[in-house]
Amino acid sequence: MPHLTNRAIAPESRLPGLTTTVPREYVHRAAVSEVLLTSWEQTEPDVFVVRAQWPRCHALFAPDRGYQDPMLLVESVRQIGSLLAHAEFDVPFGHQFLMSDMSVTTQPELLVADTVPTDAQMHTVCRDVVRRAGRLREMRYDVTVVRENGARATASAAFRCMSPDVYRRMRGERPTTGRTPPPALDPAAVGHAGPRHVVLGRPEPGVRDRWELRVDTAHPTYFDHPVDHIPGMFLLEAARQAAHARTRAPGALLLGMRSEFLRYAELDAPCWITADPEPYGSAGDLLVRVRGSQRQETVFTAELVLRPRVR
Repeated sequence: MPHLTNRAIAPESRLPGLTTTVPREYVHRAAVSEVLLTSWEQTEPDVFVVRAQWPRCHALFAPDRGYQDPMLLVESVRQIGSLLAHAEFDVPFGHQFLMSDMSVTTQPELLVADTVPTDAQMHTVCRDVVRRAGRLREMRYDVTVVRENGARATASAAFRCMSPDVYRRMRGERPTTGRTPPPALDPAAVGHAGPRHVVLGRPEPGVRDRWELRVDTAHPTYFDHPVDHIPGMFLLEAARQAAHARTRAPGALLLGMRSEFLRYAELDAPCWITADPEPYGSAGDLLVRVRGSQRQETVFTAELVLRPRVR
């Protein structure tokens, strides 16, 4: 497999002042427009600086009231794992990745939108690296994110990867299309103008604060390419929307998220989301505990910290 890091290009062969994205295959995206990472370089063994750019107008994760969408940060952290696995740890294309957990905590200043796209440096340390038969089996990576203004965030994530043969033996033949989505929850309750990006269904009459996932496998961002399960980023967005709906605060800013993925969320069965909020800290923040369940088993959990808008 070609080893295409920035270090592999002789400095004199580079054109100064030009920026591009990393290869889309490295971050498991079909559309180049969904690639948020622009470069990476190794600074020490298992230590890397990854650069990201967040657009001023993303089709889904658009700026709102002066702030970049925090899910751009979350998705950038996700992309780092697959980028480094392929480009630096020699995981072949076609291997499957399973995110075990992810946590992100950010200062509001990191998310302030500017008159140009947001450029961020993501200092990444890989640890707990496990190999079997010479292949990467699992890894954790810790990330510190900085901008020119010094604002920062921290993140940590862990994943497992497996060969196509192992994945087929474990999963068998699974559908890549979902059930008919239920009617959408009121978009205003989750900070959207229309139902296209709403991932929670309207609660049944007499039922509050419990939502069925609206899984649209034709969605161009969440289902950028065919998969046989509900992606982790979709579940995290469901957690955020549930937190907004449950707290009746669709304009609150997401400043923290800690999630754990316990099993695959299947496309052919209802997945239910519940959320329980409580006060958190001294700045008026809210902590919301979210649970996703399917067939009476927990699929994932997430704890989110929301803050009322500060500007």
